[in-house]
Amino acid sequence: MDSALTDLPFLFIQSIMSYNGGAVMAMRGKNCVAIAADRRFGIQAQMVTTDFQKIFPMGERLYIGLAGLATDVQTVSQRLKFRLNLYELKEGRQIKPKTFMSMVSNLLYERRNQTICLRPSLRPC
Repeated sequence: MDSALTDLPFLFIQSIMSYNGGAVMAMRGKNCVAIAADRRFGIQAQMVTTDFQKIFPMGERLYIGLAGLATDVQTVSQRLKFRLNLYELKEGRQIKPKTFMSMVSNLLYERRNQTICLRPSLRPC
């Protein structure tokens, strides 16, 4: 057995979802919707910056919150914005929240064989 491993009192295996950390919460009220997220970007316990974007505007009244691995958050938000712009050009109108939820679901399903470490938070009106 490797002596470097036996000298350690314990081995700590961390989930990739907690590597960058993050929290996103969405709520729906009677005539309102609220979405909140922390702005911390860190690598495990080390804080890098406090202005990392986790809530992305996708329309005039449509937002998505993404928490997870920072690179996946940025990639998924860019791909969703691209698909949203393409939808609005083809249809000539703004997307409805339920249609956007299907778009997010389809994007994540297409990438089901790849590792995407994020958790989206959507709240339609």
